[in-house]
Amino acid sequence: MKAVYVSKAGGPEVLEVREVPAPVPGPGEVLIDVVAAGLNRADVQQRRGFYPPPPGASEILGLEVSGRIAGFGPDVSKPFSVGEKVVALLAGGGYAQQVAVPAEQVLRIPDGVDLVTAASLPEVAATVYSNLIMTAQLHPGETVLIHGATGGIGTMAIQLAKAFGAKVATTAGTAEKVGTAKAFLGADIVINYTEEDFPESLRAQNGGRGADVILDVVGAKYLQQNVDALADYGRLIVIGLQGGTKGELDLGKLLSKRAAIIGTALRPRPVAEKGVIMNAVRESVWPLLTDGRIRPLVAKSFPLDQVSAAHEYFDSGDHVGKVLLVM
Repeated sequence: MKAVYVSKAGGPEVLEVREVPAPVPGPGEVLIDVVAAGLNRADVQQRRGFYPPPPGASEILGLEVSGRIAGFGPDVSKPFSVGEKVVALLAGGGYAQQVAVPAEQVLRIPDGVDLVTAASLPEVAATVYSNLIMTAQLHPGETVLIHGATGGIGTMAIQLAKAFGAKVATTAGTAEKVGTAKAFLGADIVINYTEEDFPESLRAQNGGRGADVILDVVGAKYLQQNVDALADYGRLIVIGLQGGTKGELDLGKLLSKRAAIIGTALRPRPVAEKGVIMNAVRESVWPLLTDGRIRPLVAKSFPLDQVSAAHEYFDSGDHVGKVLLVM
């Protein structure tokens, strides 16, 4: 089969499509003929040499796919059939024509979503739901601040939080993205972080209150501002480190607010934990896609042999929604 490997740490040009042996599903695994794969920030970090796959995971890039069931390893208990249309959450291996994945991490595609577009869903849906709802315990009426409004995580998080009854504030870096977040995605408060201090702007637009929950993909660069932006008893959930890994923290301010900072990562979690999350996604997120309260957003799709161009486009930050590879 064809698959994408990183020849050395670097830019999009280091990605190579190679002919490699097809995977053989092990105990409890499902073999999938991949139709499309989603690009994620973790893929870029792995390409740059900053985020190696967890022990035992494939070195092939790719954390989410859509496709059709092609076969089964021993002891698969989930009731799938060969040829069924599914999506899968992966620890690696998605940029390939086939992938073997634990059955717990596989879901049938939601009704009303086509098979290619479905590749945009598993990683972001699992990440957003597990962090906003399962970890942060976001409640209806609370204010959530979501950084990166128009990326894959941001577009899903805004829509999911709105569907769960939260008041949504978000940050974006251009006037066009600010407009998209408000008019198309439904954000209540939108802040252009290149022109405004986001904690100050949030309070000004939110009756003097900060955020009950912040979903942060930036990390160290935003640490102090995020703590400043929290309301009393607020929860800062850090899921990305685009702005660095080390920052200063005013513990006095954190304590005075009785607030919490929680760091999470989905990729290295055990299969059983991922299974619990995927079951929750099926029960709570899939119906929102079926009835149209959440719309999957795909900015652009590229064929597998144009993977370098796909990463170059992803790196530009011009996309609104997900970027896909189509096999």
